Amino acid sequence: MLVCWIVLMVILVSNANAKCAFEVMFVFGDSNSDTGGFYAAFPSQPSPYGMTYFGKPTGRPADGRVFVDFLAQGLGFPFISPYLQSIGSDFRHGANFATSASTALQPTTSLFTNGVSPFYSAVQINQMKLFKARTEENKGQGNLPQPDVFGKSLYLIYVGQNDFTGYVSSAGLGGVKQIGPQAVSQTQSAIKEIYNLGGRTIMVLNLAPVGCYPAFLVQFPHQSSDIDQAGCMTSYNNAVNEYNSMLKQAVQQTRGELQDANVIYVDTHSVLLELFQRPTSHGMQHGTVACCGYGGGSYNFNEQVFCGNTKDTNGQSATASACNDPHNYVSWDGIHFTEAANIILANAILSGKSFDPGFSFNQYCDIQPIG
Repeated sequence: MLVCWIVLMVILVSNANAKCAFEVMFVFGDSNSDTGGFYAAFPSQPSPYGMTYFGKPTGRPADGRVFVDFLAQGLGFPFISPYLQSIGSDFRHGANFATSASTALQPTTSLFTNGVSPFYSAVQINQMKLFKARTEENKGQGNLPQPDVFGKSLYLIYVGQNDFTGYVSSAGLGGVKQIGPQAVSQTQSAIKEIYNLGGRTIMVLNLAPVGCYPAFLVQFPHQSSDIDQAGCMTSYNNAVNEYNSMLKQAVQQTRGELQDANVIYVDTHSVLLELFQRPTSHGMQHGTVACCGYGGGSYNFNEQVFCGNTKDTNGQSATASACNDPHNYVSWDGIHFTEAANIILANAILSGKSFDPGFSFNQYCDIQPIG
């Protein structure tokens, strides 16, 4: 008992003394970063989402927490509340503007036609502008941060995946060359808008290897010769690499224009590709197989029966249910990552190994253990 008490006191003292130069965090993007924004606007997420950590759906497209939850934990913050969540939110440590199905570019159709969110990148930036204005008007009262925090905040941008996959679905791989420069240009604009709002540490995350996603392995046309040793589609991952190369050059250019800011390119792609290629090296068993899905086989994904849903197919009732061990899977529902994969991604970001130019969180914050 004495040993346990001493350990507890050490942890409490350590946390009490923990400091971070970043007082709040603001997040912009799509489902990869969404902590409940889309769910707040359109509450329809079924079980078994949230089964691992929350025990219920919270709007996070995972079995538990997403990487921004762990990133916040590492920096000593509580969960960052979704901007669209009106009940129970606390914005003293920032706001999450990311919503599932969001795009960098303005959608040309509606949510109810093809599932694309109306909260695209420019809308999220406008929400940030209003958030700052209301914070300054209210002088940090209530559940808002202090008005002077915007220059002492960490800003994350993680968007473009839905632009990429949407145009690939409609126009094939050639569509990437058409949409890529426009989406990248929009991300550049978002960086500059954040800078004008006072942001001085802005991280831009690149696209994941969608050619390894179980959903796209089922949905995207490909030949067997296009599958690599890890079971991923080479052509689609190469197209992602082209997009990421454009994004990296754009971030470098913008950094040169904003020389008093840290504008950082974050290579999440290499971290996630490593997970898909070598899941066993990270304590997992399955790379390109969805934990929550229907159909079994190589991918356990059926586009007609998405995770948590029940539908009639071929005259029979089919339910896309979850596996019993999501910690052994990289992919949660065929498109999004498990909590276990999100922990690994967050640790990679906190370690600073995937930044261009180099950036060390340890120089700014006492990094806390995550998990």
